[in-house]
Amino acid sequence: MELLRIGEKLVSIGRIHRTVERILQLRSQGQSQQEVADQIGVDRTFISRLEGLGEVRKGGRLALIGFPVGNKEEIELMARQEGVDYVLVMTDDERWDFAQDRSGVQLVNELMVMFSQLRDYDTVIFLGSDMRIKLVEAMLEPGTLLGIELGKSPMQEDKYVDPRDLQAVIRSLMDTSN
Repeated sequence: MELLRIGEKLVSIGRIHRTVERILQLRSQGQSQQEVADQIGVDRTFISRLEGLGEVRKGGRLALIGFPVGNKEEIELMARQEGVDYVLVMTDDERWDFAQDRSGVQLVNELMVMFSQLRDYDTVIFLGSDMRIKLVEAMLEPGTLLGIELGKSPMQEDKYVDPRDLQAVIRSLMDTSN
């Protein structure tokens, strides 16, 4: 147990960490700030300030899907740093492996589950071909898809996505949802 002396007090850093984790866990499960404050024994304003310290962004849930992306790792890293909730980016080889490693039934089932889950997001950014954008748009709620065309279908090679341009799009979506 790591202890820290602050004036006349002896403070347990581990206890602070566990309490903060518990507060955030309860809040993420849907309890109000006041309910959690009452349960933990702190002021509601403490919980508000705690959340403010760790806040990455405000707004609705955001997903990013894209293929075939040549600079996949760079795009994934940027998206995670920006607080994108769900990121699935594939190179051309990865998308073919994804499709070929499954039977037809498995592929259809996985895609159905994925699109079902995507309906939980307020906005889905989709990086892909003109044809794929239209297909994805037809499967999601109207107004939730932001399609960014990487080329005309069929695309058979990885495309470079400018991370700064995509970052600007992500940030603009966050700004409009505040």
